[in-house]
Amino acid sequence: MGDSYLYWEDFTPGMCVTCGPKKVTREEIIEFSSQFDPQPMHLDEEAAKESVFGALAASGWHSCAILMSMLCEGYLLNSSSMGAPGVDEVKWLMPIHANDTLMVKVTVLETRSSASRPTMGLTRMNYEMTNQNNDVVMTMHNTAMFGRRTSKDISS
Repeated sequence: MGDSYLYWEDFTPGMCVTCGPKKVTREEIIEFSSQFDPQPMHLDEEAAKESVFGALAASGWHSCAILMSMLCEGYLLNSSSMGAPGVDEVKWLMPIHANDTLMVKVTVLETRSSASRPTMGLTRMNYEMTNQNNDVVMTMHNTAMFGRRTSKDISS
């Protein structure tokens, strides 16, 4: 998305942004899971081998946190982001294993100005996280809120 600061007006339907790469380590998987999702398949390599994942796998919640970090590094910290009212859908399609390298493709689906807050615009987004084999490991859909560049004109 370039180096310039991003406002709601900069997001147009069909626009795509790529964030990453991010390599996931064994230590990160165990550290996150120890605190937030202490299930055996996320903590113990032997237990994980016997699980449906076949190897140590990151928690789905860890994949959400990784996605957020990648979005922040990719463009959010250089934007007028005002957060989000929630998440519409998250799907964990394949496990994320230690040493996987992840990328995220962000697609703008729709934009609209806020009826109740004229200094804010809403942007529906689709996020697709892939691993080094280009397998889709996770998808997410939500609406993001961004400040408008023209907010000074609107609020005057």
